[in-house]
Amino acid sequence: MLSRRELIVTGAAAAALFPVPAIARANYVIPEDHMPVEVRLKASFAPREIHLDPNSFRLYWTGEENTAIRYSVGVGRPGLYEAGEFTVGAKKEWPAWTPTKEMIERNPAAYKKYEDGMPGGPGNPLGARALYLFDGTRDTFLRIHGTGEPWTIGTPVSNGCARLVNDHIIDLYNRVPIGTKVVLYPQNYG
Repeated sequence: MLSRRELIVTGAAAAALFPVPAIARANYVIPEDHMPVEVRLKASFAPREIHLDPNSFRLYWTGEENTAIRYSVGVGRPGLYEAGEFTVGAKKEWPAWTPTKEMIERNPAAYKKYEDGMPGGPGNPLGARALYLFDGTRDTFLRIHGTGEPWTIGTPVSNGCARLVNDHIIDLYNRVPIGTKVVLYPQNYG
């Protein structure tokens, strides 16, 4: 497995993919450093893979010749994040959501009312799009998904999934085919 240091980008300047800050809600503007940007990587990666560094809250969609699109993410809280190698086994637009049994056990006040699920839509915790992570043919219940709470990007906030601003997950979703390799690097805090 590659180290976090190998993911660090070279050079301070990179061309912004979304140069105008997106407004997530009337009183919240996404910080410039959370906007997707094309970067050059120090290490060589195969193109068209996802690499997620939870320690820097960055997800990389790799391209040709050591380039990548870097997205800012929120990740799983310590103890809930799961490192490993996975594949994108399914993709859904405005996905429905059902909390896992473990989520309900950890926080019944927040999740019990949704044990039968919640339809997709703007109020859904999975946001506008979701990439479902599989281990072989087994759904891991880990997701890379959108969020209607963009202020949580750059923090360890979730029950194990990685979240992006809805506009950013839509961009990533449109690039990523089923079967894409996903590497979630170890979390070094908590």
